[in-house]
Amino acid sequence: MDVLQPAYEVFKALHIVAVIFWMAGMLYLPRLFVYHHGAAAGGELETALLKQEKNLNRIIMGPALIAVWLFAGLMIATNPALLSQGWFHGKLVLVIALSGIHGFYAASVKRFARGERPRTERFWRIMNEVPAIAAIVIVILAVVKPFA
Repeated sequence: MDVLQPAYEVFKALHIVAVIFWMAGMLYLPRLFVYHHGAAAGGELETALLKQEKNLNRIIMGPALIAVWLFAGLMIATNPALLSQGWFHGKLVLVIALSGIHGFYAASVKRFARGERPRTERFWRIMNEVPAIAAIVIVILAVVKPFA
């Protein structure tokens, strides 16, 4: 869309800002789950963690994820050549996977809210690293463009 072309850099900047907010939540939420596993059921800490988990998911992560995809879509609409570049395919696969993990995290927020303790503390410690590793690979793909 030629009409959007002048706004491409703005879309790109807003996409990056949205990614920063989304990734902050993706890195912090599993850490809250680790703490949640150690909290006494019905205790003051658990109550605080439940509120933090819910707010982080609803107020920061959800809207940021929507913004990530919205601005990515606008960037693609403005520059459809992105779809023919190998580095972009790799990035897209990783972002789709991270979006799935986001959904898993959101479902886990609900499970913790029901009083369940899904998975183990060790599992959440490992899951805390997955978005970081994916983000590193995504940034390398987007900046270096190895398969361009």
